[in-house]
Amino acid sequence: MATGHVIALVLLWAGTGFVLLSAAALLLLPGTFRKLHALAPASCLGVPLVALAVAVDQGASRAAVKTLLIGMLLAVGGTVSTIAIGKASLEAEGRSAGRADGWAER
Repeated sequence: MATGHVIALVLLWAGTGFVLLSAAALLLLPGTFRKLHALAPASCLGVPLVALAVAVDQGASRAAVKTLLIGMLLAVGGTVSTIAIGKASLEAEGRSAGRADGWAER
């Protein structure tokens, strides 16, 4: 087995592990905000690791660069979506979506 293939397998299993652990936490944790925190490892670590594994397996090519770009976009998009859902949930509960410590920004 080639070294690149072994590295790709390790990255793939690590990324899949993060996604599965996040899915399990999503099912087990109560409350919107705890569930949002549970999804963070999947979007910030799981998806980029899987994309990196696919890119390593593809080798140095344009397809690998495109795969890494897609992985980065999904990671950034997941973070932005989490922030948007968190702010919308705060506003739905009637709390301010300002600073986390409760003080209004000036």
